[in-house]
Amino acid sequence: MAEAPGWQVLEERILLQDRWIDLRAQRCLAPDGAVLDPFYVQKHPDWVHVVALTPDDGLVLVRQWRQGVSAWLTELPGGAIDAGEDPATAGARELLEETGFAGQEVRWLGARAPEPSKFSNAIHTVLVLGATRVAAPHLELGETLSVQVTPLAEVVAALATGGGIGSATHVAGLYSALAALGRLTFR
Repeated sequence: MAEAPGWQVLEERILLQDRWIDLRAQRCLAPDGAVLDPFYVQKHPDWVHVVALTPDDGLVLVRQWRQGVSAWLTELPGGAIDAGEDPATAGARELLEETGFAGQEVRWLGARAPEPSKFSNAIHTVLVLGATRVAAPHLELGETLSVQVTPLAEVVAALATGGGIGSATHVAGLYSALAALGRLTFR
């Protein structure tokens, strides 16, 4: 069965565009004839999250200040994918820059939409196995974070009670990696 047609963009206006945000207001026509004006869309480059496991089953994480929620969150390393860069390469680069870790095996696991109703981009999940510290982190200006390695079992146990990793998209990436490794169990 074929899907119904989607919305048609009748007009698009750039409201704000700089290195941090590209906010657009669209005038859209829905299949039922409704006109939605304005409908706001944020354009972003694709992002990558890295699930990096050490040889002794530690998960490389960052504790990072997030101004949007005004709090410190524990997250997977990651960031924006540069133009023309493949997700696995971006993941390895971001892991090294943010944490100083590199791995023996780097594998792209797939992509998902972080906020499909408003954002234009995808988040790619990259799995890195055999991660070890090979350098000091090299942070960008304004990047405020610390690196921690936590036993994977502790991180997964904390997720069951809403603790551990603070971003839902990072939790989804971690579960994707656990599934790819055959380490998800259901009771």
